[in-house]
Amino acid sequence: MASSQQIEKFVIKTPCSSANIGPGFDVIGLALSMYLELHVTIDRSKTTSDKPLNCRITYEGQGEEDISLDPEVNLITRVALYVLRCNDQRSFPVETHVHIKNPIPLGRGLGSSGAAVVAGVQLGKEVGGLHDLTPERLFDYCLMIERHPDNVGAALFGGFVGTYLKPLTPEETARTEIPLSEVLPAPAGGVDTGVKPPSPPHGIGHHIKFPWAPEIKAVAIIPEFEVPTAKAREVLPAEYPRADVTFNLQRIALLPVALGQSPPDPELINLAMQDKLHQPYRQVLIPGLTKIVESMTPATQPGLLGVCLSGAGPTILALATENFETIAQKIIEEFKSNNIVCRWELLEPADGTTVTRA
Repeated sequence: MASSQQIEKFVIKTPCSSANIGPGFDVIGLALSMYLELHVTIDRSKTTSDKPLNCRITYEGQGEEDISLDPEVNLITRVALYVLRCNDQRSFPVETHVHIKNPIPLGRGLGSSGAAVVAGVQLGKEVGGLHDLTPERLFDYCLMIERHPDNVGAALFGGFVGTYLKPLTPEETARTEIPLSEVLPAPAGGVDTGVKPPSPPHGIGHHIKFPWAPEIKAVAIIPEFEVPTAKAREVLPAEYPRADVTFNLQRIALLPVALGQSPPDPELINLAMQDKLHQPYRQVLIPGLTKIVESMTPATQPGLLGVCLSGAGPTILALATENFETIAQKIIEEFKSNNIVCRWELLEPADGTTVTRA
């Protein structure tokens, strides 16, 4: 029997996130208080393992029937393996058990894949003893796998963030050993060729934290259907009218300031959350979206500040200071008129990824 000194235990906790917040398409992200948790145990007394790649995965939570427990396929462990292999470790330590607890709904616009990527990168660091990997360097790893800096930036660093992604060259992204979150699980991202993967370039992405007024909460209305990110991207045009780009630029310049002011200005926030670059095109995938965004205003709903699509949707995010249930029920009723069932959650801005050791 292993002694307590030979059993290593820790928990990785990563928040979900909402991207865009209206006009901030692929730029702004908000970490929210719903958490993916990895409960990890490593038995250091063992020298051999009969588990593939020395890792056993168990899972509870959203999409349980669809999640692979194969460490070569599961997004979280594939990402961890990428970090390990970049640092000359081919597999997990012997007898690693990763128990995943995931309340974040899949394919709903709440950053489930972004949270998985961030948690996976952190998992690779922890099990590999890679203590020199700073949060900024972990961000580089995340951005090799998940090209949406708004979601992974919020999940890693927490809070309300603006993000920047440096374009990567085809040579930097072409290697088959690099897992890509958007192509998992079919085909499984990242091929084990036996060759060491390329380490990410330094400084791929940067982030800045914006202030957030303490009065503002987030009401997430979550429909019971999925919109895959790839499908939500397909409906977007290759080019935009100049007037629509200007429209969004004007609002994104105001939004971070408006959401940081206390007390919040409902009219300013409502205007600053408008968008013409992604929400109008995604209404074909989300019945009732346009009516919800246009009809829900501070004038009609006391306490409401603004409404937007969360990420690629179909979740609707309503920012508010009070009357949270009334606001949620109004949006739920609109979805119900389109025969869509929803639930809602009251969320708050969250800290970034943490590691707690037993």
